[in-house]
Amino acid sequence: MGFFHPGMRELQDCYEGRAVPDRLADNRMRIAFSDTDQAFIESVPFFFLATSTPDNTDCSFKGGAPGFVRVVGENELLWPDYDGNRMYRSLGNIMRNEQVGLLFIRFDGELFDGAARLRVNGRARVDESDEAIAGYPGAKRAVRFVAEHIFTNCPRYIPTMAGEEASIYTPREGHMPPEPAWKSRDFVKDIFDAEYEE
Repeated sequence: MGFFHPGMRELQDCYEGRAVPDRLADNRMRIAFSDTDQAFIESVPFFFLATSTPDNTDCSFKGGAPGFVRVVGENELLWPDYDGNRMYRSLGNIMRNEQVGLLFIRFDGELFDGAARLRVNGRARVDESDEAIAGYPGAKRAVRFVAEHIFTNCPRYIPTMAGEEASIYTPREGHMPPEPAWKSRDFVKDIFDAEYEE
């Protein structure tokens, strides 16, 4: 799959032309993670995951302790799938369309090779093996991802935000996250009560 599809090219030609996009692609786009990319990815406690099928598009927040997304090959990532709301919107889309987009952002003003934003597009698949979740306390399964396009963006327009504090729900060694409040709400409480009684 090319970096620019015909719709992108049409708008480039309609507006400012192809010179800047082509130069950026030549100088910023890559297909293997650099050491800087790895340091960036493994420093963040969250990323955004975009998935789609012909009849559904979804964007999801994925969080964990810094390092929960791991670079496991020159163009491969692995991250855990933790307990959630059981809708499986992201994983369900991945089962039908492996093409996904990831967006990593730093909001603390720290730059990695002049960037605070890393975009990664490629193919994902669900991995149910014990090997995949080894070392991920609380993981139910994992997602394996192969990058096709890796590119940084400048930090322009990214706000600086302070006071970062890990969620009490973040799974980690030696910590049992509390049950989230939504599981005890009237509309769903009976389901969880029945499961706990089993």
